[in-house]
Amino acid sequence: MDATSGTAHLPARALYPDQHFKHWRLTHDRDNILYARLDRAGERVNALSREVLEEFEQLISLVERETPRGLVLMSGKTTGFVFGADVREFDGFTSADDVTAEINRVHEMFNRLEKLDCITVAAIEGYCLGGGLEMSLACNWRIAKDVPSTRLGFPEIQLGIFPGFGGSARSVRVMGGLKAMELMLTSRQLKARAAKSVGLVDQVIGRHEELVWAARKAVLAGKKNRGPGLVGRLSNTLPARKILAEQMRKQTRRKARREHYPAPYSLIDTWEQFGGSYKNMMQEEARAVGKLMVSSTAESLRRVFHLMERLKSEGKSSDFKANHVHVVGAGVMGGDIAAWCVLRGIDVSLQDREMKFITPALKRAEILFKKKLRDPVKVKAALERLRPDPDARYVPRADVVIEAIYENVEAKQALFRDLEPRMKAGAILATNTSAIPLETLASALTNPSRLIGLHFFNPVPQMPLVEVVYSLDTDAEERRKGAAFCQQISRFPLPVKSSPGFLVNRVLAPYMMTALKLHREGIPAEALDAAAEAFGMPMGPVELADTVGLDVCLMVTGVLQSDDLIVSPEKSFIQSLVSAGKLGKKSGSGLYVWKDGKAQKKPGVADAYNLAELAEQLIEAYTDECIAVLQEGVVADEDLLDAGMIFGTGFAPFRGGPLYYLAHKDKQPVVSDKVKVTPQQTNTETDEPEQETETRV
Repeated sequence: MDATSGTAHLPARALYPDQHFKHWRLTHDRDNILYARLDRAGERVNALSREVLEEFEQLISLVERETPRGLVLMSGKTTGFVFGADVREFDGFTSADDVTAEINRVHEMFNRLEKLDCITVAAIEGYCLGGGLEMSLACNWRIAKDVPSTRLGFPEIQLGIFPGFGGSARSVRVMGGLKAMELMLTSRQLKARAAKSVGLVDQVIGRHEELVWAARKAVLAGKKNRGPGLVGRLSNTLPARKILAEQMRKQTRRKARREHYPAPYSLIDTWEQFGGSYKNMMQEEARAVGKLMVSSTAESLRRVFHLMERLKSEGKSSDFKANHVHVVGAGVMGGDIAAWCVLRGIDVSLQDREMKFITPALKRAEILFKKKLRDPVKVKAALERLRPDPDARYVPRADVVIEAIYENVEAKQALFRDLEPRMKAGAILATNTSAIPLETLASALTNPSRLIGLHFFNPVPQMPLVEVVYSLDTDAEERRKGAAFCQQISRFPLPVKSSPGFLVNRVLAPYMMTALKLHREGIPAEALDAAAEAFGMPMGPVELADTVGLDVCLMVTGVLQSDDLIVSPEKSFIQSLVSAGKLGKKSGSGLYVWKDGKAQKKPGVADAYNLAELAEQLIEAYTDECIAVLQEGVVADEDLLDAGMIFGTGFAPFRGGPLYYLAHKDKQPVVSDKVKVTPQQTNTETDEPEQETETRV
C-alpha cells in the first residue's frame, strides 16, 4: 500500500506478464494507473540514452495495447527526474542527416506519448533538464515537487544546439513564444514555483506531499494542460514573432557572435519563420539541430562539457567536508572567498589586522547575498554566518584556513608560522598566492607537506576554477582534501604542480606582455582587444591587464622573470604606470581610463587594422606558453590544460581549448574583422546558489 494514498501498487508484470525492462520499473494500482519509473541501470543519474529511449518506445507500445486509465512518468532514483539526453552518445554522429533521422525517431515516440488515449502525467522531483523536460512536455499534465533540488530548464544552447526532441516546438505552444524562447536562449534553470509561474508546469506540491498521490488525483480528475493565455498565444503570431525575433537577436549579439555560436541564432530564425505552425516547427527543429550537432562549435562545446566532468571528478577522491572556514586577509579576493563560502552554506570567520579592514568586505558580502539570495531572511542568516575575527579566535575551530594577504613572501611565511601551531589536526592549510612557488612558502612550516595552494580567480563569484597547487613534498591526502573542498563550494578543482605562476598566470603573462609590446610599437589598445575578442576571448589582453591590476601584473612578471620564464622589456613600462598610481580599473586609470567600471574605448580605432593578423600574434604567444607548460608537467595532460584555460581565463569555449584549437585549426571558425566590444562571456553562475550536480543535456 502507498503510505499516503492508501492505494495498492502491484508489480506491472501481474497486469502485463510479457513485459520486462532494464531501465524502467513498472507498477500499477487498483485504479489501473500505470506508474513508469526511470531507473537507468549502472548510472547515478537518469539520462535518455539510446537504450533508455528504445525501452521507452516499447513502453508506449504497451500502453497503446493495454490502455490503462493513466500513465505516470517518474524517477526511480533520488538524484533527480531526468538530466536530459546522454551527451556521451552525441559524439557518435558525423552526418547531419543521421542526426535528423534519430531526432525524427524520438519525435515519433513523444508524439505517440502525446496522443495516448489515457491521461499522462509527468511527476517531477529533482532536476528535469533538456530531453527529460521535452519528454514531460508531451504529457497532459506536469507536477513538480517544491524541493531545493527541483530545477527545470533547457541547457542545450550551452552545447551548441537547441532543444531537439520536440522541445522548441512544444515549449512555445505550451508557454507562448516569448517565455519559451527566453528560457531556451538563456539556459536558465527554474525552481518549481517559478516554472509554474511561466506555464512550464501545471501544478506544484509541497515538500511533504507525495508525488504518487498528486499524480493519481490528476489522472482520476482527467487533468490536461490548457496552453498559454492570450498574451502567450499572441506572441506566436507572425507580426509578434518578427518584432520579438529582432529584439532577441539584438540581445544575443551583445553576448555572442553568430559565427562563434550559431545555435541561438538558428533557434530564433526557426521560431520566427515556423513558430506559427507546430508541425512545421517540429520538422525544422529536426533539420536545424541535425546541422548544429555536427558543427565544429557543438563538437568543441561537447569537449568543454567533458572537461567540466573531468574536473568535477577530481573533487570526488576524498570525503573531506568543511563546516568552518577561516580566511586571513579581507581584501577584495579574501573577502569574496569568505562570502562565497558562506553562500555555499559554510560558517566563515574573516581575519585582518583591524576591524576597519574587515568592514568593507562585510559590505561587499551583503551586496552579494542580496543579489544571490533575494530573501531578506536568508540574507540575514548568511551575514550571521560570516564572522569578523581580527583576533583570529576562530582558527582552532576551522576545517580550512586560507591565507589571502598581499603577495609578499616574508609576510606570508610569518603568518604561517603563527597559524600552524593553532590549527586543529586534519584541517587544511592553504595559500591563495597567485604566483609564488609553494615550496618557498612551505619552508616556514614545521610540516611543509600540509600546505596546498587554493588559487581563486577574480571575480570569485563568477570564475568557476580553483587551481589546487601541490609540490613534490605535498601530502597526497591534503591535495585530495583541497579538491573535495572545491567541489563542496561548487568550484572546479584543477591540480597544478607548483611552479612560478602555476598554470593560468603563467600562460596569461606572455599573452599580455605581447599585447603591451605591440601597443608600445603603436597598435592601439582598442585594436588589440578587438582582435582578441574577434577570436573569441571574453576580454582583450589590454583590458584584462587593467582589470587584473597593473601592480599584480608587475608582481607576476617579476616572479616569472626571476625564473627566466619570460623576457619582458615591458616591465619598465608597467612600472612607470604603477609608480604614477595608474593601477588599472581599481584606480580609475591604467592603460585605459575607467568610468563606472567600464574601460573608455575610442570608437572606430580598430577599424583600420587587420584583426585576424593581430589575433594570430596574440594567440600564438598564448598557445606557445601552453605547449611549454605541458612539456614541463605543470598539469598532467592536454585535457587538464585546456580545462584550466577555458574555466580560468575564458579561452573561447567554442574552440574547445588552446591545444584542441591547435590540433583542429582547419575546422575552426575564422576570425572576423567585424569589431565587437562585448563578446561571449564564460560564466557558469546561475541566479541563485545551488548544489553542484552532474549535468546532462
